Amino acid sequence: MSEREAHQVSLRPAGAHDQVLLGHVLRLAADPSGPGLTYEQVLTDPALARYVAEWPRTGDTGVVAETPDGRPVGAAWARTFPLTDRGHGFVSPAVPELSMAVGPDWRGMGWGGALLDALLAALRTAGVGSVSLSVRDTNAAARALYDARGFAPVGHQGESTTMLLVL
Repeated sequence: MSEREAHQVSLRPAGAHDQVLLGHVLRLAADPSGPGLTYEQVLTDPALARYVAEWPRTGDTGVVAETPDGRPVGAAWARTFPLTDRGHGFVSPAVPELSMAVGPDWRGMGWGGALLDALLAALRTAGVGSVSLSVRDTNAAARALYDARGFAPVGHQGESTTMLLVL
């Protein structure tokens, strides 16, 4: 039995009650070596708050991983942005941008891949044609995960690469 199988974790769709959880997960995505950012900083920084504000908006899709007692393991979600409010991995207003992170205690067990696969399946079911993301150049584990799922680099800004997956 793998380490991942030894832990009972379930995946479920992200709902309106998950906005706070997504904000906390966004802290991990924005600062993976954390805990540099607070939840309040995420909500007051327009560059970050856009990813969770008014969750869920029409077209938002997300997946949450949690233990049987409701402890969060991680989350993955995608939403579109207009030209006037571009996200970090923006490609076009028609392409949702993916955000995700797994809590430090749960990394290396395959939950990032499970979350990503579940989100991609939900996006395909919803008829979404492609999804983008931004990954820090120093985040080799995340980059390997995205490469393995077929994401391709389409741009570079600062210390991050924008990637796109055609679904």
